Amino acid sequence: MENKLHAHHYRIEVWLEGTVLDQHGYLVDIVDIENNLEALVTRFRDQTLNDLPEFVGLNPSIEHFARICCQAFVARIQAGNITAVSVKIWENEIAWAVFREER
Repeated sequence: MENKLHAHHYRIEVWLEGTVLDQHGYLVDIVDIENNLEALVTRFRDQTLNDLPEFVGLNPSIEHFARICCQAFVARIQAGNITAVSVKIWENEIAWAVFREER
């Protein structure tokens, strides 16, 4: 199936790391995280990755997809006390990739 157009129903996991909690005892505002994660999912939902500008010249692998999603998510979130973000994308029950970005 390699190099043939095919679909996947991806599952995404996001890990947020930090060493300092805010004044309320939270690492992040979960509503901000949920909203930005939903915006990220909406960006890619029902799209052909090969047709998106983020994938120009790239193989639409889950490794590239995890990196692209992680970097896009990091750019959106406002939590200043986050020290690292990891995005794990599952292609199926055995195939996945993780990309981690430190801030």
